[in-house]
Amino acid sequence: MDLIIDGFSQASDLIFNLDGEVMGVTLLSLFVSGTATLISVFFGVGIGTVIALTDFPGRRLIVSLINTGMGLPPVVVGLIVSIMLWRSGPLGFLDILYTPAALIIAQAIIATPIVMGISLAALQHLPKNLRWQILALGATRWQLIWLLMREARLSLLAAIMAGFGGVISEVGASIMVGGNIKGYTRVLTTATVMETSKGNFDHAIALSIILMILVFTVNAVFTWVQQRERSR
Repeated sequence: MDLIIDGFSQASDLIFNLDGEVMGVTLLSLFVSGTATLISVFFGVGIGTVIALTDFPGRRLIVSLINTGMGLPPVVVGLIVSIMLWRSGPLGFLDILYTPAALIIAQAIIATPIVMGISLAALQHLPKNLRWQILALGATRWQLIWLLMREARLSLLAAIMAGFGGVISEVGASIMVGGNIKGYTRVLTTATVMETSKGNFDHAIALSIILMILVFTVNAVFTWVQQRERSR
C-alpha cells in the first residue's frame, strides 16, 4: 500500500514540478504514437474504404488477413522491423534503427491493421441501398466515398482511438527497435519497464499514472468529438 501511495505522491511531484526528464519522455511518447496513428489513419482508412467498396477475387482472404493483423503481437512487429533496419538488412542503409523514426515505423505497422479493420467493418455495414441512392443523385465516385465516410464517422473516430490506444501502450516493439535510450528513444512504457526491473516501483507507478493521464486526455478529446457528432 505504501508503494501505491508513494507512487501517487511522486507522480504529483513529477507533474506539478514539470520534471524535465519525465516531460521529455511524455512528449516523445505523444509524438511517436501520435505520428504513428496519423500514418495508420492515412493508410488504414484509405485501404479499408477501398476494400469495403470493392468486390474482387480473394477479398475474403484479404479481410481475414486484416482481422488477423488487428491482433498482431508487437514483439513480432519489433522483430521484423529490427531485421529490416539492421545494418545487414534490406533497409539497413537508412541507419534509423534505435531512433524515434524506427519507433514510429513499428507503431504504425501495429496500428494500421487496427484502424483498417474497424474502418472496413464500419463502411461495410452501412446499408447497401445508401450507396445506390447517393449515386442516383448524381454524386461522383469521390463524393460517394466522402459521404459514406461522413455517415460512418463515429465508427471511424473509434478506429482512431483504438489505433492510438494500441500503440501508446505497447512495450515490446518499442524496446526492440528503439533500444530504450535515455533522452532519445525512451518512452513512458519502456521507462516503466526499466524502473520496475530496477526495483524502483514508486517511480514506475508514477510513470504509469502519467501514461494513464495521457491516454485518458487524448481519448477524452476524441470521445467529446464523437459524442458531439452523435448528438447532431
